[in-house]
Amino acid sequence: MKTIKSVFKIGNGPSSSHTVGPYNAAKIFKSRYPEANSFRVTLFGSLACTGEGHGTKKAIKAVMPNADVVFDREEKDLPHPNTMLFEAIKDGAAIGSCHIYSIGGGSIRIEGVESDDEKEIYPQRYFSEISDICHAEGMTLTEFISRYEGPSLRDYLKTVWEAMKDSIRRGLSSDGILPGGLEVAKKAKLLYEKRCYNESADVAMNRVIAAYAYAVSEENADEHIVVTAPTCGSCGVLPSVMYYMHRDRGFPENEILDALAVAGLTGNIIRTNASISGAECGCQAEIGSACSMTAAALAALYGLNTDQIEYAAEIAMEHNLGLTCDPVGGLVQIPCIERNAVAAMRAISSVNLSRFLYTTRKISFDEVVATMYQTGKDMNEKYRETSHGGLAQIYYSN
Repeated sequence: MKTIKSVFKIGNGPSSSHTVGPYNAAKIFKSRYPEANSFRVTLFGSLACTGEGHGTKKAIKAVMPNADVVFDREEKDLPHPNTMLFEAIKDGAAIGSCHIYSIGGGSIRIEGVESDDEKEIYPQRYFSEISDICHAEGMTLTEFISRYEGPSLRDYLKTVWEAMKDSIRRGLSSDGILPGGLEVAKKAKLLYEKRCYNESADVAMNRVIAAYAYAVSEENADEHIVVTAPTCGSCGVLPSVMYYMHRDRGFPENEILDALAVAGLTGNIIRTNASISGAECGCQAEIGSACSMTAAALAALYGLNTDQIEYAAEIAMEHNLGLTCDPVGGLVQIPCIERNAVAAMRAISSVNLSRFLYTTRKISFDEVVATMYQTGKDMNEKYRETSHGGLAQIYYSN
């Protein structure tokens, strides 16, 4: 597996696969052809179907101002749902071309290139392998991660954590209407400030965590800086719960960083053995993965053992199986923003169940990850980030 650093990327929303990935792809391709006068970029699959709402053209033209960006919605025989064809042009003639695939979470795969700059550092790829080592050597998941990542991970996670906190603070202080034409109002500030009469502790907790999740997700929808966790579309789940545990429950930041590492390891296992791309496997790959990462992080923060952490992550993913990705208007707003808040609550519930019932579990984390991947492959294309079905169609038909 690759370094955990590759799970957490800091960049502009609203979509890691539709903005961060294409932006990075454009930078790499442009650097290969400094003599080019212009460029042509053809987008296929999900990028073509929802790229306008997701800001793909804007991301590419931020690097290549003179690029001609073409949306090809007809081609179906694609090696990946997020396929891009980059062409360099000089004096009216093409001087080079390359297919680049945006594979989720801001990561890209370049045609003909066996590896990328995301370093492989873990010989293991399954949770069962990691768990066996932890049990045999009496180590925690945090200690296991430190063995392979070294001290540099800590500094990187500090940067990630600061970016997460910043996105929450900005979101909580912002109001108005999100761009894109749906006229969706920002709700984080209202949710955070509007207390119910005689509000119970549980209601207050749920409201505050939801406000934090809305804050990050609205910052993402507004194309501001967020952290992929593991994607931009699911960026509000993990920060909301961790920020609540730190700010409202008093957990120190060094323990939050350890929890983020466990979350990163969980996301790493998912993307290695399945997918974190909504275009490839539906929203179960994005929100489901974020929910699973958050459950694992919270379980680790509570000091639960490796088996309890695994079960929390498994429960969180299992009950997101089949979740479709059908964004209204091709925007990362409906149902995406609200879905981040709901997933945060589900992650907490998953930890509460795992604490007491982990000895009774029948399904392993590896099994539910494999199931998610197969479910995504079986899912109809119109429910995999194309806006051709589900809410995206029903909304406008009514």
